[in-house]
Amino acid sequence: MLYFLSFLALALLLCAIYAVIVLLEVPGLAEERLGRLEPLPPLNEWIADEASAQAESARAEGLVREERVFRDAAGLFGRRLVHQVRYRDPRTDEIARVEPDRRYRRRRTARAAASATRTARDP
Repeated sequence: MLYFLSFLALALLLCAIYAVIVLLEVPGLAEERLGRLEPLPPLNEWIADEASAQAESARAEGLVREERVFRDAAGLFGRRLVHQVRYRDPRTDEIARVEPDRRYRRRRTARAAASATRTARDP
């Protein structure tokens, strides 16, 4: 009985590894099964934030809140996206303070929307 359970656990582990490899390596399979990833924001560009509550409080202090998303080379296979925020003095262009880096996670759109666009293109 113990051999059967260990064989079953090994088989399930190998099936999971196979599924992950197939989803990563077969073009379009993850997109079809899990949905499309949302589009990337502009990478490595500091963009002034003017609409959020944090930007309004920074403006009250006389600072400009800027944020950017960049690809971290230290991440797994270079796929990790990091969101950075800094507060800059507009008169001197000096950075007053920074917020801690946060990982930027792209969301997947609904599978129904991805399949609807696929069927709309196909005759």
